[in-house]
Amino acid sequence: MESDPTVGWLVAIAIGGVAGWFAGSFMKSNLGSLVNVILGMAGAFGANAILSILEISLGTWIGYPLAGVVGAFVLIAVVRQFRDLPSDTA
Repeated sequence: MESDPTVGWLVAIAIGGVAGWFAGSFMKSNLGSLVNVILGMAGAFGANAILSILEISLGTWIGYPLAGVVGAFVLIAVVRQFRDLPSDTA
């Protein structure tokens, strides 16, 4: 029986939402729960896209949350860096 790759992506994005919430809580980000969930979903999508380009399959229930958490950590860290930049207006 062949698996449907679309279902894999949808599951990865859904788990990414939970992973974003977890990563935001773990990193103590002050971005808000909704932003953390969105960053987790985007991180999961991005991480799975990169891994599929590299032909690495995470088709397990351990792989999807792992990709989501890693992607969320990365995106939360990037957003923090841009948010903490000093402004040029004086």
